This record gives sequence, structure tokens and C-alpha cells, in this order.
Amino acid sequence: MKVGVGTVSLSASAQAVFIALSARAKATRPQLAVDCGLSKPTVSAAVSELEGIELIERNGAAHGTIGRTAAVYRLGPAAGYVLAVDHGSTQVSFRAVALDGRLLDEAHTGTPSEARAMVRAALRRRRRSGPLRAVVVAVSDVVTPAGRVGDPAVDERVRAAVDGLGLPAAAPVLTENNVNCAAIAELREGAAGSRDTFVYLQVGVGIGAGIVVNGRLVRGENGAAGELARLAYPWADDRPAGHEALEARLGSPGLLRRVRARWSTADGPLPRDAAALFALAERGHSTAAGLVREHSLEVGKLAASLSAVLDPGLVVLGGGVGANPLLTPGVVETLAGLSWPTEVVVSRLGDRATVLGAARLAREQGVRRAVVAL
Repeated sequence: MKVGVGTVSLSASAQAVFIALSARAKATRPQLAVDCGLSKPTVSAAVSELEGIELIERNGAAHGTIGRTAAVYRLGPAAGYVLAVDHGSTQVSFRAVALDGRLLDEAHTGTPSEARAMVRAALRRRRRSGPLRAVVVAVSDVVTPAGRVGDPAVDERVRAAVDGLGLPAAAPVLTENNVNCAAIAELREGAAGSRDTFVYLQVGVGIGAGIVVNGRLVRGENGAAGELARLAYPWADDRPAGHEALEARLGSPGLLRRVRARWSTADGPLPRDAAALFALAERGHSTAAGLVREHSLEVGKLAASLSAVLDPGLVVLGGGVGANPLLTPGVVETLAGLSWPTEVVVSRLGDRATVLGAARLAREQGVRRAVVAL
């Protein structure tokens, strides 16, 4: 069976070899034969097929223990590249990577209005990197699955975020929730390690969760799995639950409101943001330390709620507040008192998690598009 790649058709064995080489970055024909479960003659034919259209190329030789050498292959100039964009409300970053994961370009701006110029400049620099195979844009909104009816206002914000980047009209673009992207990065190269079931809990200006079960991201029927802001809060007989009231409580703006209410002139200058509050707590400021501990216990209740439903065994804390080590003890303490045994770790990827996860998704899409006519 053959499928089209532009005006070229690839055999099934050539597709398999290309996909395997994309995962390995560099490999010999014997290695590719093992990876693909194909005979050496079949792999040799597939390699010749791919070399002929510059999807792969030779890149040196490997020397065996008995003096034999084998040609080493990597992706060629026609394989192309992908683009990942983390489009936040206060910052935008991107990574351009080859289909085998090699970093080609990256940049960041704290001024979202500059994102279009930044991305367009990157595309100009990549003109010799082959075709743009896929773009993934991570957004801080729910991404409605194809065929589902979403919130028109949310869908319009997502479209506006993508349109504002000035991507080529023919570019194949996918959007994904930013916390989901971060969870994918944690699964593949972060704190999750060998664990394939966990929750990535992001705590910052907002709150959200990326849920991974058996190595697969859980998006939900409406694309809204992990939208913790919609959990009913407060749950009390005498108080109605408010729309996104839990996020208003646990997001950093809510934390800072409590700080302002509790701070006195004897405590010194009021912390201007959550980072300043945590810095004071780390230096032993008693009021700051007390507020941080209370907040960590509150986040722990949220983690315990997730554990009660999912029993993930692992919670990875991330986000501007969640990644601070001072938040972890209270989360661990609350989980220990209310939930099943659950490990808590802090993300090692920091604020790069979202764009790294988006790049993973973009590579998966790009490899498929390079070998299969869609």
C-alpha cells in the first residue's frame, strides 16, 4: 500500500522507517530493522526510497566491535520542521524543532502584542529548514473538540490568539489547552519519570489540571477535563457556589487579597505579588510564612479532591505559585490526612513546560503529515 506525500508516494515500509528514525534522531539500518520489525533488505529498500526524496540523509558511520562499519542516517532537508507556540495572556514563547526533536529556534516575549513580529521573524529564519509540517498553539482556554459546540466567546478568543500570530495561510494549525501541554511535557521529559498516570496541577494566576491516565492525556467530552475553576465552591448549606469561585480563591489574585486583608504596618511593605510573598516567607517573615502555609493547605484540599476522583498516585505541582517548594509541605500534609497515598513532586520544567509539551504534540503531527497525505 502506498500513500501520497505531496506528489510522491511512500511505501508502508518507508513510512515505518521514517517514523522510527524520527524517534531515534540517528540510526543505522540494522537498528531501524529492529525498531520496525522489518527484514534488512526491506529496510535497505525503504532507506533508498527515503534518501531519493531527501526525507533522510547519511550522517557518518558507526564502527562495530569487529571492524565493520554501518552508515548512520538522520532526517533530511525535505523532512521539514514544526512550530510550537505558548500563547499566554501575559507572555508568548515559541520553539521551532526538527521532526527528530532538534531545537532550531526559540524566543520569548513578555509583551503579547509583539508575538506576531516574533513568530514571523522566526518563520523567515526557517526558510531553509524545509516545509512547515505542523503548528501547535497552546492557549489558556478550553479547546472545543471538532464536532462539538463550545462556548462561542471562548472559541472566538482561541481563534483570535491563533490569527494574531500571522501564521502562513496554508499552515496546518492545531490548538491545545496550555495545562494539557504542560502535562504532556511532564509525561515525556519531566517529573513524572516512568509513571504513566498522574495529575499535573498548575497553580498560578489561575488553577488547572492536566490529567494523564495510562500514558494518555484525558481531554474530556467537551475538552474541559481538568478545568478546576468550575468545581463547586464553596460547598456550604448557607452559601451558594459561585461561577469559578474556587479559582478566585486559589489563584494568586485571591491569595493577594487575603494578604492585603491580613497585613499590618508592623509587617513592613506589602508584597507586590505572590513571588514577593513567598520570598518573605522563605526569609522567615512570620505573617508571610503563615499565609503561605494556609494557602498550601488550601491547595492540598484541591489535590485531595483530585485524588478522591482519580487516585493518580502522583501529583506534579507547577505554575508560578505551584512550582515554589514552600507550597509542597502543606499539599503533602493535607493529602496525607484526607486521601490515598499520593506522591507530590514539583515540576522540573518550570515555565517551559507548556511550550515543550506543545512541541511534542507538533512533532507527532508533523511526522504523520510528512509520510501520510491528509
